[in-house]
Amino acid sequence: MTSAHTEARFRVAPGGRIAGALTVPGDKSISHRALMLGGIAEGDTEIRGFLAGADCLSTLHALEALGVRIERRGGDVVVVHGGGSGALRGSSASLDMGNAGTAMRLFMGLLAPQSFDSVLVGDESLMRRPMERVAAPLRLMGARIETREGRPPVHIRGASALRGIDYRLPVASAQVKSALLLAALGASGPTRLTEPAPTRDHTERMLAAFGVELRRERLSVALEGGQRLRGTSVQVPADFSSAAFFIVAGLIAAEGSFTLRNVGVNPTRTGLLEILNRMGADIRVQAHAGAAAEPTADIEVRKSRLRGIHVPRELVPLSIDEFPILFVAAALAEGETTVRGAEELRVKESDRLAVMAEGLTVLGVHNELLDDGLRIRGGSGFGGGLIDSHGDHRIAMSFAVAALAARAPIEIRKVANVATSFPGFLELARAAGLAIEAM
Repeated sequence: MTSAHTEARFRVAPGGRIAGALTVPGDKSISHRALMLGGIAEGDTEIRGFLAGADCLSTLHALEALGVRIERRGGDVVVVHGGGSGALRGSSASLDMGNAGTAMRLFMGLLAPQSFDSVLVGDESLMRRPMERVAAPLRLMGARIETREGRPPVHIRGASALRGIDYRLPVASAQVKSALLLAALGASGPTRLTEPAPTRDHTERMLAAFGVELRRERLSVALEGGQRLRGTSVQVPADFSSAAFFIVAGLIAAEGSFTLRNVGVNPTRTGLLEILNRMGADIRVQAHAGAAAEPTADIEVRKSRLRGIHVPRELVPLSIDEFPILFVAAALAEGETTVRGAEELRVKESDRLAVMAEGLTVLGVHNELLDDGLRIRGGSGFGGGLIDSHGDHRIAMSFAVAALAARAPIEIRKVANVATSFPGFLELARAAGLAIEAM
């Protein structure tokens, strides 16, 4: 356990200017899914643009423990030698997901149809996170899954057979949907899932790229169990959620235009752009031509005066990971910004609503914490102070960006987990123009 005296911290001097162009690392969500589907596909899968952060490496190492041979060919290229779903073998040791909630929830679906037992564990933060929202519908399919009062460790018993289900998700969650789709591959009969609102569709796009036939209609997706996956090539775009920190940084402090290159702009991920546009942001998306499974673009940002808005509920699931940095933008907007329907933020790496409210208060921003959101009165900028990120990487990076509009230094505690989703953040932030140092 890291002591208070030796914990990793950021110290960010106030002010600064953002300029030039940069490329953030590969998409974490897509990297996780490419590894997993490659692991149960027949033949080789080459992944380019792979995010070699701690979260995705947890997925990689877990697959290796299950008997999948994976080559890292330098840089961001990974080759997964798949032997089909029947080639996975049980691990005598628990599978450690580290801090990766996506990995744990998706592995529950991947392993539910297998004939062997598995145990999923994680770090201190992940062991507190709820898993029943995935476990309960998997049990409806016939999976034998046990949690400890709804939380890890997750015990998955070898199932004799899973059956397809017709299921309405009670909450809009791409992780739950993806876990059930993975389980459906090993189930008999059709599985049909219906969401209350659209969520990111990386799993559906990637399943299609691996040769799986899906039927999609509005808020429903269906597939027939027993389909075989074929190895393929996957090009992972730059992660939109990582780019989001620099999009807002550019809105605060860009000199001229500031560009983020080759960013994934899947429409189920880019709700933040729509929200910021409604707030008056000067953002230009230059789409790339091509027929890749995931659309990409260069995103050009200029310094902008923002205005507070009421965020439409339908945009919440499409921007769920970007709310910490959106709250920073809202604190600088003229007027009041209100977010409702974002209770999902309470079960992320931290209770992101409470932790962001706490940090904004430290920096002198008037806000009101709601059961399912946050109300922020913006326009006065930030003071300085000591922020406790509660070990949440997105909280830490968001308050680092806030220093661009601060009147005094901002120091951020417990930032070690930034490497789990965004390796190289410190160097890229400095290159962009933040006066940030690690302590």
